[in-house]
Amino acid sequence: MRNLLKSKPLSLSLMFVVWGLSFLAPVSLPVVSAAPSDESEVRSAVQRIFDQLKGGQYEELYDSLPSSSRSRMSRDSFVKALQGTRNMYQLERIEIGPTRVSGNLAVVDTTMYARIAQPFNADGKLVVQQYLVREDGGWRVATGDRATIDQIGCA
Repeated sequence: MRNLLKSKPLSLSLMFVVWGLSFLAPVSLPVVSAAPSDESEVRSAVQRIFDQLKGGQYEELYDSLPSSSRSRMSRDSFVKALQGTRNMYQLERIEIGPTRVSGNLAVVDTTMYARIAQPFNADGKLVVQQYLVREDGGWRVATGDRATIDQIGCA
């Protein structure tokens, strides 16, 4: 499969969804034993968010953004931006790899598979580290939210 990291249409559309393809720098977390339930919650959040994106549930997806992201972009702008990219790609599946949790921060290795429609038809695979922050009792995807990642010291 073709590596989609260099595909601008996919990169730009996924960046709006906080998958943040341009922020793939590895993160070193302190070695802290995370409770299995924390890792399970993080993995479930990543899968739920991917499913919302795949299913076009952009209103619900907005609620998975950290408050810092929501304060910079309205729900309506977020939804319209994603609706504008809907015909550019079709997400197929996600593989969720190792999950590291340290306090209110988590990093998850993922591999996403998609079919790109415009400007070319191609299958592809994209390897991405997802950054999540625990906020208001839930895990929110901060990948692509440079301000949040810088604030928590991941970049």
